[in-house]
Amino acid sequence: MITQLQGVRRYSQEGATVTLKPGDSTLVDSGRHWSSNCAGECSRLYLRVPRWLVENRLRLTDLPLLPHISGASGLGVSLFHLATCLYQEAEVLTVKEGISAIEAYLELLCACVGRRERCAEKTGHGAELFSRAELFIETHLSEPTLCPTEIANALSISVRHLHRLFLQKESTVAGFIRERRLERCQADFCNPRFADRNITEIALFWGFSDSAHFSRCFKQRFNISPRLFRLRPSGSEAWNIDQQERSRGLLARTNFRPLHPN
Repeated sequence: MITQLQGVRRYSQEGATVTLKPGDSTLVDSGRHWSSNCAGECSRLYLRVPRWLVENRLRLTDLPLLPHISGASGLGVSLFHLATCLYQEAEVLTVKEGISAIEAYLELLCACVGRRERCAEKTGHGAELFSRAELFIETHLSEPTLCPTEIANALSISVRHLHRLFLQKESTVAGFIRERRLERCQADFCNPRFADRNITEIALFWGFSDSAHFSRCFKQRFNISPRLFRLRPSGSEAWNIDQQERSRGLLARTNFRPLHPN
């Protein structure tokens, strides 16, 4: 989600274009090629959020291409102020405050792109709770103590109700957590920034408590041991980490970042 702070900038993606003035916002699928240009001095702010989370909140599988959200009037003004406020306060917000703020932002975004009725129509109480559970898990993956009781308490529901939510999605709470942790470990194995970290360090960071157990889970999930996976050719398209990070990502790593001119 891009918010224009200064200057007038034109954005293009797959034949669609939008011109943003200061205060305007738009939505860009960073998993696809996009470009922008500005004739003068420009600055912008973007909030990078996993695609699955945006699709979940907007209840869409095909996101709108570069919707123009005016910052001159209506909800677009609120969206602009919330984005800039979140950037200014990002370092002092607690995890719970940050989650609430992101949820509020996505609700505003849903309304701004004209999907208010569709969102309200398709988002039942169960779907909303499951989404909140997903979000809580994503932001606490690195905590070894993450468990159904902690998640249920955060959602103010019973553990039994939490298990029912995941069973409706043909999953279990433990299985969902394990899958996300394995994906994060796989991503870090591919990331050159973590080349100096060994397999055990990465596994422990993402909440696994036993390296042998992690290795078994990893091999069962990806049909290759962690050690052999790290030895594969770095350019293998089968394990394109850039695409994985674009398509899923971690809310814990979601960030606001000012983009400098050009």
